[in-house]
Amino acid sequence: MTVPSAEKIQQGSQVELHFSLALTSGDIVDSNFEAKPAVFRIGDGNMLPGFERTLLGRVAGEEFEQILPAADAFGEPNPKNKQRFAIAKFKHLIEDDLIPTEVGSVVAFKDPGGFDLPGVISAIDDQFVSVDFNHPLAGKEIVFKARILSVLEPEQKAIEIKL
Repeated sequence: MTVPSAEKIQQGSQVELHFSLALTSGDIVDSNFEAKPAVFRIGDGNMLPGFERTLLGRVAGEEFEQILPAADAFGEPNPKNKQRFAIAKFKHLIEDDLIPTEVGSVVAFKDPGGFDLPGVISAIDDQFVSVDFNHPLAGKEIVFKARILSVLEPEQKAIEIKL
């Protein structure tokens, strides 16, 4: 853990924090309060921009909770991310006795770059399987809670010494 400072979080600051993400219903989506804190630099792509914006101007020792609208969290659902496929492409998955594919199942597809792209089966009928490639939290308000442990200025480098 780095030594806390009174530096305000700005673009490029290194931040160490505990955080949780929850739905407005109270269901926890992710939390590291009982684990190792997250360490990242603002703007490095490790945290979504909407979450980073809530950190700007805050200081080490600060704890807060803020509700982020869907657009600032995981975005709004994009209708173009919903696709229909011929059921023939899924026959072997639907008929799998061990783990049958059904509405709500997550299926991994390969994108053009060869990376896994998860999709959620949203409907199955006699001819088509509908798959939603939107993030599962798209369209949902998120309760972002954080406890900021330390902040380093953008120019400062942290050196971790393990004893």
